[in-house]
This record gives sequence, structure tokens and C-alpha cells, in this order.
Amino acid sequence: MARDTRETLDTKIRELNDAIIELASIVEQAILGSVTALAERDITSAKAIYEGDKTINEKRFELERQALIIVATQQPMATDLRRLSSIIDIAGELERIGDYAKGIARIAMRLGDHTPLRQLVNIPKMAEMTADMLHRAISAFVSLDEEAGMSIPKEDDQIDVLYNLDYQELLELMINDRDNIDRATFHLWVAHNLERAADRVTNICERTVFTTTGKLIEFDRTDDESDAF
Repeated sequence: MARDTRETLDTKIRELNDAIIELASIVEQAILGSVTALAERDITSAKAIYEGDKTINEKRFELERQALIIVATQQPMATDLRRLSSIIDIAGELERIGDYAKGIARIAMRLGDHTPLRQLVNIPKMAEMTADMLHRAISAFVSLDEEAGMSIPKEDDQIDVLYNLDYQELLELMINDRDNIDRATFHLWVAHNLERAADRVTNICERTVFTTTGKLIEFDRTDDESDAF
């Protein structure tokens, strides 16, 4: 590969990395903001997050378009192709996490000013942990940090524990009083969306390992592929 072509390709890949970081930051804030809107019964903020999902979708598809143009025009080598294919895949994972945030915002809008069924404790923790995992997973991908890509998915177990705690508590509330069913179901969907978002972060880490090693691995986890609320 000629030097000028190599430099051009490296520049374009750096630009895609920057775009991935930007998209991940938007998604990270959507996750945190949607849960805050729910906790504070802030319908205005929830609506903004819901509408903001359009921007996430647009950025995802633009990333894919740019990556495919590079593949078609820049004669990338095998290592470059792994990175470019991973960028396309990660953009899709980020868009899906954005869908989970949108789902939480929708629930916040539907609950409106209704008094929460109980104080939200585990759900904000799950959101903070998921956002932190996402931030570090994207950093690991951009910096090609295989070690971080291998270690971050282990933290998903902690989110699963919080999800199971919420599930049991909310189930008991529904059993004890049928009037709790609607609000408990909404809260359960929020916890579900956060648990699924963390699973998507694990998928991102798998792409980091693939990019750095060429090996396609799947981290052990219970994977529920049902859609976001």
C-alpha cells in the first residue's frame, strides 16, 4: 500500500473512531438522562430523550455509510477490515442501546406525575454502571485494549444481580396488591432495558477482542434477545 494511501486510510479510520466516541457519548447520556427523568418525573426531559433517538439513528447510519465507502475505495488490509467491520457492528450496538434509553423515556412519559411505586434504588445504580461500562468499552475499542475488552464484560454479572433483585421485589409487590401491577410492570421494563443495554456493551467488547486478535469469541452470559419496551 502506497504511503499516501496508508496515511489517508489511517486518517479516515481516526475520524470514524472520533464519530464512534461521539455517538457513544450521546447514548451514554441518554441512558443516564432517561433514568433521571423517570426518577424526577421530568416529562419534558423524557420527551427530549425520546425525540433525540432520531439523532442517534442518523449518526449510526452515517457511520456505516462512511465505513463502507472506505472499504470500497481505500484498499484496506485485513487488520483494517476487522476494525471497519467492528465499527459498523458497534454503531449498531450503540443504536440499540439508544433504543433502550428511548424505551425508558417512553415509560417516564407514560407514568407522568404518578407517584413512583417505590423509591428507585437499583435502577439508578444499573444505569450508572451500564454507562460506565459503555464509556470504558468504547475507550478500549479505540485504543485496541484487548485486556480491557476481556475484563469489562465480567462486570455485567453485577448488573444481573441488581436486575434479579428488582424482579423479585416487583413481583412480590404485584402479588400482594393487584393495584401495583401496572406501575410494577413499567419499572420492571426499565430494569430489563438496562440489563439488555449492559449485554450490548458486552457485544462491543467482543468486537474489541476480534479487532485486536482476529478471534470471534462470545462471553458467557444469559442472553435475552427480546425487544426494548
